Amino acid sequence: MSTTVLNDKQALSQALSGLGRVAVLLGGESAEREVSLQSGQAILEALQKVSVDAFAMDIGANAIEMLEKERPDHAFIALHGGAGEDGRMQALLGYLGIPFTGSGVNASAHAMDKLRCKYLWRGMGLSTPEFAVLEADSDWEQVIGELGGAVMVKPASEGSSIGMAPANSAAELKAAYENAAQYDRCVIAERLITGAEYTIAVLSDEVLPPIKLETDNQFYDYDAKYISEETRYLCPCGLAGDREEELKQLAKQAFDSLDCKDWGRVDVMADEEGNFYLLEVNTVPGMTSHSLVPMAAKAAGKDFEHLVAQILYSSLVGQSGQV
Repeated sequence: MSTTVLNDKQALSQALSGLGRVAVLLGGESAEREVSLQSGQAILEALQKVSVDAFAMDIGANAIEMLEKERPDHAFIALHGGAGEDGRMQALLGYLGIPFTGSGVNASAHAMDKLRCKYLWRGMGLSTPEFAVLEADSDWEQVIGELGGAVMVKPASEGSSIGMAPANSAAELKAAYENAAQYDRCVIAERLITGAEYTIAVLSDEVLPPIKLETDNQFYDYDAKYISEETRYLCPCGLAGDREEELKQLAKQAFDSLDCKDWGRVDVMADEEGNFYLLEVNTVPGMTSHSLVPMAAKAAGKDFEHLVAQILYSSLVGQSGQV
């Protein structure tokens, strides 16, 4: 893949000319539908600005019929959560012979499953918070005690902080589990890490500048991510050079451990001593006005149209060997 092309928006636009019709898959039926609609619309407009023949497809339960009817030449996946991010849409596109952006079937499925990721990272010696799998009959007192008295409860396969809640007592833990269980059959509790939060975008083989997240909310929840104008995004992130490089290397290790490709985002917490802990890998990150990958790309000298064009170009090169 030509680095010269990747770093030049005009060259990317020329390389993408003549691709045929590109479907931007958005919406979907997951709990993240509204965010996906925003991401997809932004991606659609960006592709059109670089002269790609792009159109939107709001994916519903009849995805197979829609894709067979439209028969796009390529697909840009902007579906967050659910079937769009867990490997099912990737499998369908592969079956239909439609090249698509982002990670493949297995990488998407693995990244979507926070529990599976944690088992993998622990086996590889990569740091991630201690955790417990919750059940309706869990011993809430025992779990909260074993995890240090304060935890974060989350559905194993949801994004955008949907269903997440902190808990500091057995009663709060039980209530948080019941809330999270509405979104996923598998619910986990992680030891609460109370230091700084960072997110690191990966674009092709490049790790973009990390962003430090600051919010006055109890944690970086759905409101802080997509609604609040008070959330603070610090890039440069404020770490010393060697510490920032350590953070970037950890993020790339997590990304590569799942065999992810083209683009994604890795979320990391630091404790009060500065130790880093992996939280999750997002294979279809948000691309809204509040989203983090575009911020990181801008810090690396790439505007939004350049970012979107590079994602499309990288995916096509990776799957076909040429554009």
